[in-house]
Amino acid sequence: MDTLSRLVRLAHLEGTLDTRCLFTGRTVVGHPDAPAREAPFHFVLEGECALELADRTVRLVAGDIVLLSRGQAHTVHSGAGTEAGILRQNGAAFTTARATGDGGLVDLFCGRYTFRQGAGDILFATLPEVVHVNLGPQASEHARALTALMRDEADNEGHGTAVILSSLCDVLLTMLLRHTPRRHPTDRTPWTAIEDGRMRAAIDAVVHDPGREWTIAELAGVAAMSRATFIRHFTRSTGTTVAAFLTKVRMMIAAELLSDTDQSIGSVAATVGFSSESSFGRVFRLTTGTTPARFRRGATRRHEPRGERPDDSEARLAPAGA
Repeated sequence: MDTLSRLVRLAHLEGTLDTRCLFTGRTVVGHPDAPAREAPFHFVLEGECALELADRTVRLVAGDIVLLSRGQAHTVHSGAGTEAGILRQNGAAFTTARATGDGGLVDLFCGRYTFRQGAGDILFATLPEVVHVNLGPQASEHARALTALMRDEADNEGHGTAVILSSLCDVLLTMLLRHTPRRHPTDRTPWTAIEDGRMRAAIDAVVHDPGREWTIAELAGVAAMSRATFIRHFTRSTGTTVAAFLTKVRMMIAAELLSDTDQSIGSVAATVGFSSESSFGRVFRLTTGTTPARFRRGATRRHEPRGERPDDSEARLAPAGA
């Protein structure tokens, strides 16, 4: 499995389309800070709008998708003139928000991604706070087809629309994470979208063999660079150091193993390259804010079915007097 696919699966991402906005007047829609482990996104199908954050304003045009990986509060503005009232209609799959006024149509999808504690936290923490790419006319044929399919499904909301749109939102995020921003040079590319084949070779090597005792010299060799050149290129491309990246990847994989396998903590530590369980526990706690044992107990509780215990259910189903 390729690196991006594996990391997306580790994070157990789930996309939801909450609102479709159809605005032809001036509108201002505020969005508060998102709950923990939720990252909002906005996808412009038609028209133009602006997303205002505390430290910047992001201009959006048709084909643009923006992901707020820290869930930060923001406001979406569209149109000009007198502010139009917004009418909301709840549907089976999503809410439709409409506003009528002067100006062209803005067709905007607003949704969110939820992700798993541990691996998901780490993945989103490695992304820029604002990930902004365009999937419009210059994007791939697959991206344009995805846009058309999402719009068609939303236009013809029916049985199964919620599931279809959720799945398409997941595809949308994966496309977002593998596209390089088309904006000015100060926009940092998500490390998942790095186009330099040499850097990708080193990243792939770490993800596919996290237990190896990697040295910078070995990874530089994978990238066919000198040690100094590799360090410089890696930091510039990913926004982090080689050591920090290696740690984060190892902790993502460790979180998945602790959640979904019966491997002992010592075995998990060895799998991700630690000879000492205590040193693994220390790094895991620094990265995730909790110990491996507490993390595993929390994951076990999340996976337990709610409601009655199986033996209680069987007792109630037994014939009277049995």
